[in-house]
Amino acid sequence: MLRSALLVTIGVAVTAYISLICLILSFFFPGEDRIHKIARIWAKIMLLISSTKVTVIGGQNVLQRKPQVFMCNHQSDFDILVALAHIPGQFRWIAKKELFRIPVFGPAMRRAGYIEIDRQDHQRALQSLDEAAEKIRQGRSVMTFPEGTRSKDGRMKPFKAGTFFLAIKSGAPIVPVTVIGTAEIMPRRSLRVRPGRVILVIDQPIDVSGYTNENKDELIERVRNIISGNMARYGCKK
Repeated sequence: MLRSALLVTIGVAVTAYISLICLILSFFFPGEDRIHKIARIWAKIMLLISSTKVTVIGGQNVLQRKPQVFMCNHQSDFDILVALAHIPGQFRWIAKKELFRIPVFGPAMRRAGYIEIDRQDHQRALQSLDEAAEKIRQGRSVMTFPEGTRSKDGRMKPFKAGTFFLAIKSGAPIVPVTVIGTAEIMPRRSLRVRPGRVILVIDQPIDVSGYTNENKDELIERVRNIISGNMARYGCKK
């Protein structure tokens, strides 16, 4: 417990320091890409100090110089660090509004071009998806958690349709991403941090051109089955 408390304290200090650097730099050197690169460094530092080892499978499936919609399962806050540190290229997070309320950290997220979503307000959620679509039109990829929130027991929750609407509307391919092992490192609603190993599986892009809002459920099931299959393959509960 003492180790976890020390790690959390160091993690908060590192996060605050790097967030402040991002804010300051953004005034002198505007540009979302630069802030995202610094955020990647932050994620790598956080994984290093927490003794989290990550094995990446399928890194070659990330498209080069083409926007895509990453869809990842969600087990722990560490999912964010793993994806940010190990998925290459520029992408923008669609993140819950509560994160943007954190002093210094929240404004730094906005400077990075990350997108706030209020899942309790349907109209605002649609506006967030429109903002994400604009990012894709600008050539940026988008990272999403289609479950909407972290799993309580390691089993995947139902996927929400919003980000699938986004992919179909924009025409950007979907890249299924599976994170395995983060729940053991930092369980949901816990500050206990354990050293451990994580597997990050990046699957082949899915062309969405044959899908519409009418058959989007088939697309949702397809993506969910891919992620679920990877979780089963590497010894996790579906």
